[in-house]
Order: sequence, then structure tokens, then C-alpha cells
Amino acid sequence: MRFVLLCLSLTLSATPTWSQETLGLAAPAEITDSGLLQHILPRFSLKTGIRVIADDGGVLVLETAPPGDPVFTRNGVVYHLRVGDGARHERFRDWLLSDIGKNTVESFTPEQGPPFSARFETTTAQTDTVIDGDTARGEQLSMTHCGRCHVVGPKNRMNGLGSTPSFAVLRAMPDWSERFEAFFALNPHPAFTQIDGLTPPFDPARPSPIHPVEMTVEELDAILAFVSVIKAADLGAPLQLQ
Repeated sequence: MRFVLLCLSLTLSATPTWSQETLGLAAPAEITDSGLLQHILPRFSLKTGIRVIADDGGVLVLETAPPGDPVFTRNGVVYHLRVGDGARHERFRDWLLSDIGKNTVESFTPEQGPPFSARFETTTAQTDTVIDGDTARGEQLSMTHCGRCHVVGPKNRMNGLGSTPSFAVLRAMPDWSERFEAFFALNPHPAFTQIDGLTPPFDPARPSPIHPVEMTVEELDAILAFVSVIKAADLGAPLQLQ
């Protein structure tokens, strides 16, 4: 009896812990028939503990036109991912736009038809979205506070985490300014970020898991000014290899 209980305990401990309920992903027939979802979804789930499955009625939707973020192309068609407001939805989108997500998509070889591409060129950001401020200081602050996880630009292009989107990818999103203005409230930032006069002190029982990011509102404004003038990733154009 003790042996049976031990085996059961080991089996349960080896079972992945999924984050809440399963998320469904609806996609065009050409995507589901290609086998791409069977390739990428289990890998995302194992990496994050968030289970996503192919589901025609899913809350996550892949479409061949906006709205949504362009995530990959095939045979001249750009596929856009539309997500809801939940943190897990955004986690899946951010993973697809990260280097790890792109590599996962491009590592898939369809049995028929051309491969998928998830690489995109960069273009100059639109001038009508430029925010006034000290862009030079904003770049320095971005490298100091954000460069440990995000690729900010050429100066740290080899140092960011592959699972986090670069500043160029974030800049290309329609709501980029809202994301940067309120980044401290978006997971996982609340656990280690303090904005003077905006965020409450850390709970003594739950200190920052890493060296905290501490800045003022003025410094955040400088970062916004810097991001507004960087090159945004062109998520609709496949990368042309030289």
C-alpha cells in the first residue's frame, strides 16, 4: 500500500501545473491543417504552464487581416493574432513575438507547402507619434532599467531575454504608448518595480525577487520620449536575408 501511495505521489508531482482554465486558439483551416499549432502550442504550454489548444471557438484568434498583431507569414499571407485583455492572453502574444516564439514557429517544417516566417524588418517610426522629452536620457535609463530583460536597441541586442519582446516590437504595437506609460502595472513588473509617487511600497512579506527597478515619473517620461523616436518593427514585412 505504501508503495502504491508513493507511486501516486510521484506521478502527481511530475504532472505540469496548468494556470487556471485552458485557452482556445481559433485559426484558419490552412493553419490548423499545416500542423503548426500542434508544433507551437505544446511548447508554449510547457514553457509557461499556460495551456492553449486549437479551438474554433477560442478567445485567441488568428486571422489574415487586422485587428491584431502580425505574428508570422506564409506564402505571402500575414497572420494576425487577436487577444483579449487577460494577462495570460498577452503572455501568449508576447511569447509569439519574442525570439523564442519566432524560432519555434520557424523550426516547424510543414509536410506540404512553404515554411512559415516570423522575422520582420524594421522601419522608421511615424513622426506624428513623437513625444517631447530628453531622448538621450531616456535611452540611458532604458538601458539601465529595462536592458537586463528587453533588447532596447543595437547596444544590447545580444543581452535581452529571448522570451521578452524587444523595444522595437513593442513600439510597433498600436497601443505602445499605453503599454509603456503603465508598464509598472503590467505583469511581471509590479513584483519588482517602484515609481516614486505612483506605486505602493513592496509588501514586506513579498520583497522584490530581483534588484528592484526604481524611477521617478520624470524618468518614465524620458523613456517614453526615447521609445517614440526609435525604429519600430515592421510586423507586416518578412525579413529579407542578405
